[in-house]
Amino acid sequence: MVSTGFRSLLVGTLILLPACSFTEDSLWPTFSAEDPAGKNSQTASAAPSAQAQQRSAVTPQPELGTGNFVPTGVTTGQNTGTYVGKKVVELRQELQGLQAQIGSHNGQLQQLRGKLVANSQRYHGTIAAVNARLQVGTTPGNPILVQQFSSAQGDLDRLAQDVASMTSLSGNIGNSATMSAFLAESAKAAFSVSGAIDSDHQQLAILEDEVNRNDVLIDRLLKEVSNDVRRQTNYVSTERANLNLLSTGIRTGEIYGGSLMNIAMANASGGKGVKAGAPTNTAGKRPLIVIRFDRAKVAYQQALYNTVSKVLEQRPNAIFDLVAVAPTTGGQARVSLNSNKARRHSENVLRSLIEMGLPPARVAVSARTAAQARFNEVHLYLR
Repeated sequence: MVSTGFRSLLVGTLILLPACSFTEDSLWPTFSAEDPAGKNSQTASAAPSAQAQQRSAVTPQPELGTGNFVPTGVTTGQNTGTYVGKKVVELRQELQGLQAQIGSHNGQLQQLRGKLVANSQRYHGTIAAVNARLQVGTTPGNPILVQQFSSAQGDLDRLAQDVASMTSLSGNIGNSATMSAFLAESAKAAFSVSGAIDSDHQQLAILEDEVNRNDVLIDRLLKEVSNDVRRQTNYVSTERANLNLLSTGIRTGEIYGGSLMNIAMANASGGKGVKAGAPTNTAGKRPLIVIRFDRAKVAYQQALYNTVSKVLEQRPNAIFDLVAVAPTTGGQARVSLNSNKARRHSENVLRSLIEMGLPPARVAVSARTAAQARFNEVHLYLR
């Protein structure tokens, strides 16, 4: 059950939306095809709420690590001519080669971080320009916004490529970590080889300390790169969903906000495994929103988004029932025709929800007829 306070919050949000009318026995919003006119219609077309504007901003890029991983170098030594002395020389050369690899890894990391920041700044700037244009109102499918959207999509693709390069770098660092562990074991084992002189063991002790320090440096480097990859991967995934919704906004000329799934994820676990299953009995329940299709085009998307996003902010694991409702008047043939039309309307509403980022598994779709309905309608219920 939804609390009275929660329902009041939803009603308060939707009461100013365009093409909105109310039934006499219900405070829940109903969308009709009556043409808005006069001053009231202009007021209804006002900009979205402050919360909607806040959700329209792109997700800030997560902070990147700041570590700079520079090896300290390898202490020089003298070849004593013994077998162990020759082994020390070999290990020292291998450590020098390994440190050169670490330096290369570190250079690639700093370069990738710079590219990530630059691409993210371009992406954020383009998205901000698109949102600003949508905020003040624009024509559906504005070609300028379409071009900006394409540019933003390219920037996000480059961000994804940078993250993929960083993932590849993480694998290379892992290989260096394996080599470092091998050197540490080799240096330790060399102490037990017979035929060494005191100078050999002194040089082995220094080399072993440097290998251990090198091992710690690699571990820190690998940990920081892995954290960067994890955070940036999640960021790119989130922006993919937001970008999909932005494309819908450009197509309709309206500003929505962040992906519905991202809103749910931001407020709780997000319920990734939540599934609606079979439709439930909605008889006697009050719908969150009623969309009445009594004309060719009903602009319901903005109000639908606002309604569902409000629900997900407070109930991130929410499940919905979407019901196609057809009137029973006009004889059996007319009822059958209206039922088919109502189902197609519900499919379009479901498609809109999916474009807004709501997983289809969260919605159960059903159909029924209603004697009190005058037009084909689609009802959305919170389960």
